[in-house]
Amino acid sequence: MNNYNGQFLYDVPVPEAKKPTLKQRFAKRTTLLSGTAAITLGALVGGSVGGAVAIGAFNYIQSPAPIVVNNAESVTWVTAASAVAQPSVVTISVSSGSEGGNGSGEFLTADGYILTNTHVVTLDGATGAPEIEVKTFDGKVYSARLIGTDPTIDLAVIKIDAPTTFTPIVFADSDKVNVGDNVVAIGAPLGLSNTVTKGIVSALNRTIQVASAAAPDNNGLGLELWNIQSSAPPINIDVIQTDAAINPGNSGGALVNEKGELIGVNVAIATAGSSTSSRAGSIGVGFAIPSNIAKRVATEIMQTGKASHGLLGALVSDATNSEASASFSVGARVEKVTVGGAAEAAGIKAGDVIVRFNNRAIASSSELTAAVRQQPAGAKATIEYVRDGKTNKTSVTLGNADDLG
Repeated sequence: MNNYNGQFLYDVPVPEAKKPTLKQRFAKRTTLLSGTAAITLGALVGGSVGGAVAIGAFNYIQSPAPIVVNNAESVTWVTAASAVAQPSVVTISVSSGSEGGNGSGEFLTADGYILTNTHVVTLDGATGAPEIEVKTFDGKVYSARLIGTDPTIDLAVIKIDAPTTFTPIVFADSDKVNVGDNVVAIGAPLGLSNTVTKGIVSALNRTIQVASAAAPDNNGLGLELWNIQSSAPPINIDVIQTDAAINPGNSGGALVNEKGELIGVNVAIATAGSSTSSRAGSIGVGFAIPSNIAKRVATEIMQTGKASHGLLGALVSDATNSEASASFSVGARVEKVTVGGAAEAAGIKAGDVIVRFNNRAIASSSELTAAVRQQPAGAKATIEYVRDGKTNKTSVTLGNADDLG
């Protein structure tokens, strides 16, 4: 992963009187927590992440490995959070002709809608007509159909049609996540279903840039999440950064908080290699799409088959603090505004340097693009910009990115 422009201590609160302890919440014998275990998490704290393109064999392990407790004396918040979220997480197998791959996802609804990444269901942009199978946490396999993709944010929705009820993931408010929060990732790295890892939130409001994962019938663009080799126009995504172990097959899987609630959808990892032949595993730098963005996009896909995105109507470049080769980007410089576009209507002019968008600091053109695109078409936003050394603020009603054709 190229071109992407403090750990806190925690305490587990002492249980209130008459409430069972964490130890008492688990059976005092070997226990398989493979369902919606009777666990009241309270204020337990959790940890880890995942995300990467899916290449591993779908049947690498023939049977699932549900949460196992062999010693109730030593259960942790990771065990508790994982037991709550695991029934909502699935392993996804995708094939098209001679190509195939696997990833992860999570149930959005009890009737079988599932959220994952676009690059999982399109096999990195190779197909627009995938054959999809889904394996649930208890080892059952179902056929699934594609509902819609959103290459702009790299999210997709698929659906199982079966006479059964599934366990939807509970969404947390990603705007309330803090750096240092403990997190747990659940997914299928290398095809190993029901794998959990733990870590912390390393950074927020990070922007990464990857090539588009649009299917061939959407301009034939491809995706490389490990090292960008494609000449396709890149996409910019706002993400949560984490240090937890992330590997191929975690893409689309759940990043959850201490309560087992979704705070992000794992999407990518950074690697130290400089070529696609050196696809090493996690180096402790992983990324997840925030749950608030994922929820908005998923809802629109379920309702209409696609999601909308905001358009500012301005050509922007990186504004730097000097002309030196080592200068830092300090904002998004407006090079040109579209006649009749949102920026022009808001009073933005060529030469202005945008430094904040909806109260978020903007240090580069990529950050501005990602911040705008995560908003729906027609959304209202505030912009702070510098003109002639003076900071100004304006309101803008975003256009529709579909107008770009």
